[in-house]
Amino acid sequence: MKRNFNLNELPQKQKDDQSSSINATKLYTMYVIPFSRSFAYLTIKDRIPQILTKAIDTLHRHKNEMFEKHGEKGIEAEKKAISLLSKLRNESQTDKPIVPLVEKFADTDIWNQYLEHQQDLLNDSDGKPRWFYSPWLFVECYMYRRIHEAVIQSPPIDDFDVFKESKEQNFFESQESIMALCIHLRELMQIIEHLDENQLKNEFFKLLQISLWGNKCDLSLSGGESSSQKTNVINSLEDLKPFILVNDMEHLWSLLSNRKKTREKASITRVDIVLDNSGFELVTDLILADFLLSSKLATEIHFYGKMIPWFVSDTTIHDFNWLIEQVKYSDHKWVSECGANWENYVKMGRWVYHDHIFWTLPHEFCAMSQVAPDLYAELQKAHLILFKGDLNYRKLTGDRKWQFTVPFHQALNGFHPAPLCSIRTLKAEIQVGLQPGQGEQLTASEPNWLTTGKYGVFQFDGPL
Repeated sequence: MKRNFNLNELPQKQKDDQSSSINATKLYTMYVIPFSRSFAYLTIKDRIPQILTKAIDTLHRHKNEMFEKHGEKGIEAEKKAISLLSKLRNESQTDKPIVPLVEKFADTDIWNQYLEHQQDLLNDSDGKPRWFYSPWLFVECYMYRRIHEAVIQSPPIDDFDVFKESKEQNFFESQESIMALCIHLRELMQIIEHLDENQLKNEFFKLLQISLWGNKCDLSLSGGESSSQKTNVINSLEDLKPFILVNDMEHLWSLLSNRKKTREKASITRVDIVLDNSGFELVTDLILADFLLSSKLATEIHFYGKMIPWFVSDTTIHDFNWLIEQVKYSDHKWVSECGANWENYVKMGRWVYHDHIFWTLPHEFCAMSQVAPDLYAELQKAHLILFKGDLNYRKLTGDRKWQFTVPFHQALNGFHPAPLCSIRTLKAEIQVGLQPGQGEQLTASEPNWLTTGKYGVFQFDGPL
């Protein structure tokens, strides 16, 4: 697919917005890491070194495998990658200046231009962004991009995914929950044509909620440690409903069901899903996507994943294909049937997987139309876009510490390629669109409510 980019300086609109936002205290403040010794600060201080240490350990444990595959060149490459990651860990822990990328890749120029823009915003005497004095989103994304740089600088192991083991472990440790979901889906498929509209709506809402709570399984939040789903989430949906802070599921139903009723036979309804975590969460997304096709609420589903390993557990094309294959070859008949159906959807073009380098740039999404116009144009073809997870929410809202009552539409800052919905469990100190007093009441009763994954939202933006 096309991957052309505008590698000019950041759009002037975004420059102006970022510059003015530093003083825009009425609605939001820029999320700079030392902010109140916040969750952002603890991420850089504790979780980033933990993730880097685990990546180094993973490379070390695969030393023999690399020797068997590549001989002495594999050993030297492993040593080089470990050295580069160790250097990166030291830079982050000692608050060194953030340095430009050096290895040529599709996005190297645009990353370095973004870094220059960060330098322009600083008032420091040396004018260099540092690990503990830069916007949180930028620093986190930069760390993962540097991990990728360490690997691609180390051929012949330059395609090694340091997070692959953790992602696969999450899938295998969630087997019972995955089996329960696949069985539920196959049972539903047997009766779906006989469901009345209200029953179909209830099933739609149920699978949306399963996809929401699947978002709890985030390995970047756990530092790469096990974050599998070991209980049957279907049995917990009623108990979890009070923890949905913004619930716009009715808007999603209205949009898709109305289109189904008025859709001519030759026309399509396209739902795009911007994926988050692989493993159990990806299974919940694929089950939702299967239901959308089977119920005729959609005629095609487009998935968007990452081009490179990202935020430990984010989905790549390898993860997407690997998971479908694992499900297909399950010993359980109905689980295997799900995998076979999913593989067939891909072959038929009813499921389409896209990747694009923009998803692993540091830019917020309001810059997409200028930085990656081809991707923005692709999203405009959708009738509904579902954005999964916390990182997508942070990029949708510019990773600012907004007042809780600021409307979601306003926080999107002009990003409106199509009707969209964020499906997210809260794992960062950002949330908009709440009722007056709602956020303050939660803060009083649960100081860490924004970061534990206990609460979730279905937050819609589009014509009602």
